[in-house]
Amino acid sequence: MDVVVDGSTLVISGQLDVRSIAELRARLYDHLSEHEEAVVLDLAGVESADLSALRMLAVASRLANSAGHRLSVRGCPDAVRRLLHLTHLRGLMIVEPEDVRQDTTVTA
Repeated sequence: MDVVVDGSTLVISGQLDVRSIAELRARLYDHLSEHEEAVVLDLAGVESADLSALRMLAVASRLANSAGHRLSVRGCPDAVRRLLHLTHLRGLMIVEPEDVRQDTTVTA
């Protein structure tokens, strides 16, 4: 797992699993303490995620929201989105909707 800071956004890539939970938790809570504005987790580069990592993100989201912060997730790959839905964790966090792609096909 790699984490890159882009302003108030944490861009996460690689495998998000039980092996990366401690590092991600520490980076996320440090980032939340440094930013008063909304913090975004960009998961577009995540190749795979397991339930334990997603559960940690849901708990972090709830704790952040209760402390007055706004933590949201963007760019969820389809597999991550499905796992959030199937495990009912989707309701515990703010997941930004997918970008609506406009059809740019030209027809005659």
